[in-house]
Amino acid sequence: MSTAAALPARPGQVLADLLPASRVRDVALVLGGAALTGVAAQIAVPVPGSPVPVTGQTFAALLVGTALGARRGLLSLALYALVGVAGVPWFAEGGSGAGAVSFGYVLGMVLASAAVGALARRGADRSVLRMAGAMLLGEAIIYAVGVPYLAYAADMSASAAIAAGLTPFLIGDALKAALAMGLLPTTWKLLGHRG
Repeated sequence: MSTAAALPARPGQVLADLLPASRVRDVALVLGGAALTGVAAQIAVPVPGSPVPVTGQTFAALLVGTALGARRGLLSLALYALVGVAGVPWFAEGGSGAGAVSFGYVLGMVLASAAVGALARRGADRSVLRMAGAMLLGEAIIYAVGVPYLAYAADMSASAAIAAGLTPFLIGDALKAALAMGLLPTTWKLLGHRG
């Protein structure tokens, strides 16, 4: 007796597409992605000399984009940003509003989730090397928005913003990327072999 995968993956799919399709599914995924990001943002470690803490927020945002795809990932992170701006204290360290010096990173996450989601639709989440590239691109987008916003909001020079808002986070981001590089391709392999 042969066993086939319960839900075989097709090109152009992301992990969320393996669930039965419906509007309810899509709404639940968008809400769940926003909530996951909000919860992960509460895992925060202050960085000496920086107004920006290390959080689980960026990892969650990139994971949401990759697992949900560009459209749902963008909607999840846009919802996360809008609800936080409206006053829900689920930004890093229980913050909310657009006035925080780290809000630019949240805006960068919205764009990054869409970018990594688009790459996942092209299969970037199915191999370690392509997943590494997707994560690096996502991180670069977050910093490309977050660091200039930090410089502006905190009245810092560009070099000071890089020293406070980029350099201290590179090792942690490399670890997060390594985790994603193992997690997502492995998930696809496990799902592909499920009988």
